[in-house]
Amino acid sequence: MTVKSEQTRQLVAGVALRMFREIGFAKTTMRAIAAEAGVSVGNAYYYFASKDDLVQELYLQVQADHAARAAEALEDAVDLTGRLKATLHTGLDAMAPYHRFGGDFIATAIRPTSPVNPFAAGSTAAREASLAIFRTAVEAAKPPAPKKLRSDLPELLWLCYMAVTLFWVYDTSEGQQRTRRLVDGAVPLITRGLSLVRMPGVGRILDDFLSLSRSIRS
Repeated sequence: MTVKSEQTRQLVAGVALRMFREIGFAKTTMRAIAAEAGVSVGNAYYYFASKDDLVQELYLQVQADHAARAAEALEDAVDLTGRLKATLHTGLDAMAPYHRFGGDFIATAIRPTSPVNPFAAGSTAAREASLAIFRTAVEAAKPPAPKKLRSDLPELLWLCYMAVTLFWVYDTSEGQQRTRRLVDGAVPLITRGLSLVRMPGVGRILDDFLSLSRSIRS
């Protein structure tokens, strides 16, 4: 792709994401995006075959914003509880501009066959970017997470993050404070639960749990 072509692509993407924030996903059309960007409709479709492709751009932008926010917040967080709280709260911060229209995105993404489903092949880049944030949170924690869990933990925490995101979409409290309270209350429970892994007799149960978890994620 030439420099000019990439600039046009970024222009179309930037306009689309701004319109998603301002008027919502449902009301944003490819024709309106093209008009706002000052390009032909055909040109807009050349770079993005549909609005679904632009949702993938949204995912990537949100993950990039989340990664930057998390990196700064994690500088002052040492233990896993603090690092996980920082990671989840900065994720909510990155998503905040889209909360009014979160239901629109969920309605599109919830279908198993949707190309913008977070678990779909088309979402791999954004999903891996998000997983990388949780890996960073886990790998640098002191004291370290239990060794038996360490490799699986980032993905398990990411799945928890998906559940928190769904709660956040339907959270109508001011500034989504109920979701913030959920994070602050749930994280210590998670990290205290992890400490039980070191207790005698728990290892076999954990092995069974991890085996089940891996089987349904493969």
